Amino acid sequence: MIVVYSLGGSVLAAQDSAGLKRYAEKLREISRDNQLYVVVGGGAIARDCIGRARGVGASEALCDSIGILATRMNAALLAAALGGSAPFRVPESYEDALEASKKYRIVVMGGVSPGQTTDAVAALLAEYARADLLVIATSVNGVYTSDPEKDPGAVKIPRMKAEDLARMMSQIQLKAGSRSPVDPLAAKIIERSHIPTIVVDGRDVANLIRAIDGTHDGTEIRG
Repeated sequence: MIVVYSLGGSVLAAQDSAGLKRYAEKLREISRDNQLYVVVGGGAIARDCIGRARGVGASEALCDSIGILATRMNAALLAAALGGSAPFRVPESYEDALEASKKYRIVVMGGVSPGQTTDAVAALLAEYARADLLVIATSVNGVYTSDPEKDPGAVKIPRMKAEDLARMMSQIQLKAGSRSPVDPLAAKIIERSHIPTIVVDGRDVANLIRAIDGTHDGTEIRG
């Protein structure tokens, strides 16, 4: 099976060396029976650098480019933890990632183009790789009817259609200050490509494999 992981920066960038090793070990375990692609986010490092760049008057395009550099640094850290299981040189395009997969069972990459989030890159990579599954490992344990951190009445949705996800994410995007577990662009890509997608809490490393074997407690999205 071909699996693409969107591993949020809020999940991976918060890990120390021991944490990176735990994620690397789990990914190696999963890769014994699957071809893996892992797209890593920028996390706090990216937000800090972007904030400082804005403070000195940098354009939003330049801020995006700085964020991409942060994602690639985090990707290189994970690749280092994976040792010879993944190429240390982080692919900078979808084509490079596919080429690397001819030699490695795990390919790790960061951002590609300004304006694209980790989720969008992962969804596009899933299209390129004709993936069987996209796993969005983030800091929440699924898709909710509203932001669970702000609304105590929010209800987790265990299963939903891709078109409903795209509609929901576009609505959330319009509300100032709201968070969405899947960004609107990624949701539209998932909808158009009918990529089976699972949203899980990536802070628990065991959820990386639970998303594959069906024992997860996140949200399952189908076309």
